[in-house]
Amino acid sequence: MQNTVNANADKPGVTVLKAINFAKVITIVCLVSFAIVFGIQDWRQVIYMCLHISYCLWWLLEQWLFPERQKIFNESARLGTFIFILLSVGFFYVLPGYLAFINPASLSMATAAIALFLYIFGSLINATADVQKLTAKQFKAGLVRDNIWRFSRNINYFADLLRYLSFSVVAGSFWAYLVPGYIFIFYLWRISQKEQAMSVKYPEYAEYQQSSSRLIPFIW
Repeated sequence: MQNTVNANADKPGVTVLKAINFAKVITIVCLVSFAIVFGIQDWRQVIYMCLHISYCLWWLLEQWLFPERQKIFNESARLGTFIFILLSVGFFYVLPGYLAFINPASLSMATAAIALFLYIFGSLINATADVQKLTAKQFKAGLVRDNIWRFSRNINYFADLLRYLSFSVVAGSFWAYLVPGYIFIFYLWRISQKEQAMSVKYPEYAEYQQSSSRLIPFIW
């Protein structure tokens, strides 16, 4: 009986990852609702839907393709945390989508090109970084600091910012940049926590800090 109780205690009910997954579904529902309510008037709405929905779907699909990804954000989500994630990731992150649907101006080719470049390049960087880190963990390679990770200690965060910037570019509104701005601040907080933990875990991390950028390759 005691072993059963201990086993159940080790399993969190709703994890932060599950809350994020649910929020991603809410985002998809919101975008589809915008299309129904406001209609699709221009390529601005078409491109936005393709970019943001494919981003959410890939987030969910990646956990099925790479079960190791299910171990991230595995801490238990209390009610307050769960609600905050739904409000931020599920609803606030969809602000650029709302702005894209109410924007009456046509999307210029230059704007579309910039947005697509940011999204595609960010997605390629993120996928490459994830695959390299997952492979390293599988073979217990220790600190990952070569190949794409030699350019930035948080190259995955940088790639994610590129994708969220692409959403704001498509939206065509100053207010849309509130989302990547908020994510940037949140990532700075995550980076601070991560670097403290990595410095304790890996003695060679101090050397890695000296030879790589913190977030933006070649700049900072």
